[in-house]
This record gives sequence, C-alpha cells and structure tokens, in this order.
Amino acid sequence: MKYYIIVGEASGDLHGSNLMKALKVEDPNAEFRFWGGDLMQAQGGELVKHYKERSFMGFAEVVLNLRKILGFIKFCKQDIEAYQPDVLILIDNSGFNLRIAKWAKENRIKTHYYISPQVWASRASRVEKIKRDVDAMYVILPFEKDFYKTHGYDVHFVGHPLIDAVGNRKKIEEVTFRKEHQLGDKPIIALLPGSRKQEIKKMLSVMLSVIDDFKAYQFVIAGAPSQDFSFYQSIIKKQPVAFVNNKTYDLLTLSYAALVTSGTATLETALFKVPQVVCYKASNISYQIAKRIITLKFISLINLIMDREVVTELIQGDLNTKRLKKELSAILDGDKREQQFLNYYELEQKLGGKGASSKTAKLIYNANAPKS
Repeated sequence: MKYYIIVGEASGDLHGSNLMKALKVEDPNAEFRFWGGDLMQAQGGELVKHYKERSFMGFAEVVLNLRKILGFIKFCKQDIEAYQPDVLILIDNSGFNLRIAKWAKENRIKTHYYISPQVWASRASRVEKIKRDVDAMYVILPFEKDFYKTHGYDVHFVGHPLIDAVGNRKKIEEVTFRKEHQLGDKPIIALLPGSRKQEIKKMLSVMLSVIDDFKAYQFVIAGAPSQDFSFYQSIIKKQPVAFVNNKTYDLLTLSYAALVTSGTATLETALFKVPQVVCYKASNISYQIAKRIITLKFISLINLIMDREVVTELIQGDLNTKRLKKELSAILDGDKREQQFLNYYELEQKLGGKGASSKTAKLIYNANAPKS
C-alpha cells in the first residue's frame, strides 16, 4: 500500500521512522512519501519537506509566520492529492495536521492519527473535530484513552514509543565517548535546552548561569540535530561547557543529572533514570496566552502521567539562577534524588510496556489491507 506520513519536528521524525520500519514488517510492499527528517529518510521512500523548514514555536512565532505556514498547508494538500495514498498517517503536530485531516475527510482519504494532539491540555472542543475528521486515533499516554472516552470517542492506547527508542539504543563505551568529546572525568550534568531556536535562546542562557556554582561537575549541552553549532556558540561564548551534537541518548546514558526544557525530552530523561529539573520560558505574549487557555496542574509529561509532582518545574519567572541552583543541588544528593529514581520506575510501568510502533502498524495495516 501507499502511505503518506506527516510529522513536524525531531521527535516526530523518530517515531515516524520506527512506525515506517514496523509497517514494512506488516506490509512488505509498503511505499512511503512523507514530511519528516533524516531518520524517516533512512527508512526509504520520498521526503517532501524536512521538518527544519517549518519549525515555529509559540503563538507569537506562528502568527509572524502565518503566510508561510498557509503556503505549506496548500502545497501539502496538492501533494497528497497527486500521490493518491491508500493511507494518510498524521503524527502529533496538531496545528498543521488537524487542518490536513479536515481536508482529507472531505476528500474521502483514510486518516490515521498517531500521537494525539494535547486536546486534554487546552481547547477540548477540538475533540469534536477529531471525531469528525480522523478515522482512527492511536494514543501513547495512559490517561488519554479515558479522556477521549468521556467525549464518546474510542481510541487505541498503544503504549509510549519512547520505551522502545530508549530500550533499543546501542550501548556505548564511556571512556571512548568521554575522550571523543573531551569531557574529562567529572560527573556529567546534561543541558537539554530544546530543539527550536527561540526556546534554546531563552533556556540555555539561564541553564549556563549556574555552572560556576557546580565546579565539581562537567556541564554538557545536548545539541539538537536541527541546529548548527555556530548558533549555540553565540550563546555559550566563553562559558566552560562541553557540547555534544545529535547524541542526546548517549549523553543521558552517562549523565548524573539534567536540566531539561519541558517537552518530550523530560520523558526521555526519566526513562534513562536521570534526575532532572524541568525548565520552561516562553515569550511574554505566548506565555500570557497559554496561561489563559491551558488548564493543567503541570506542564511536564512526567508529572501529568503520575498526577503529582515528581520533578520540579521552573516556569517563566521561576526559571532564574537562584531557583535553578537550589533545585539542581537538591537532585545531586539526598532524599529528592532517591525519590525521583523510585518514581521513574513507577512511571515506566504506567506507560504500557514495549511495542508501540508494532502495535500501531498492525492496527493501521489491518484496517486498510485489501480483503482477500
């Protein structure tokens, strides 16, 4: 069958590539055309647009780039129509993908949505549009199935794909890794400032501000594949910090603690059993808008899944040098560090075990395969 897949960022590229790999097991004749990244491209098929071309963060940034985004949507519709896929697979990326889903429904194209938009966080009214436009939804967080059920929509809980991504990683040799990246022998504190320019600028400068207070540790920035080192260099300047590009999992394997920008990376860090402080700072306009429409108690996936504070969240004004120094100190030694480890093991159990990509691929293929 012919599959058309749309993702919008690095995490979507990871999950999309694993789904493609699983689909090829179910359907040896699978053909792919997609909006994705390098990982999906390595699975074969035809890349239409790289996610780097449309990486916008926050309400203000989206508004400023609205004309460009609308142009992408128009082109995407034309490209799908020309390709005539048997199945359209949308992965996360709700602002873009829900618009495509509406158009696809009107044009009788079968639509499968993997990794639900966070409608439980804000604008629950979008559930009605999802019910109308999406043929099947595959959710990866345990509370999402119940959420959709309250709205009369039956979805598939397939478990979280990060469990496989983390569990299947190749083992690394610590001495070799440290030597390759000139890291020395000090315990590592990983800095994960995000993947988009806007968030990296806001988060990394604050993260770097605590380095002088922790001289017994080696701070290492996890560089995103979507950004060049020169961009980070303009923020780092002469700070005593190391840089590792596009090897976040390897870095987390060796890390003693981490400062992490809110998002998928918080969950990845937890699955690697690395104690962390969650950081988040947006533009004032984006933050004020978000405050008025988001109704959650927490912003990190860890705390949301556990329904309690497992990791400290430093948001907007609370993300400052003084608070960050205090919270980082708390997870380097003592009770708070030990408690995070215990909570991480409980978190992993709640996430539903291995095989999310395989389960999703089976469901998609079986729903669309020609009947013999």
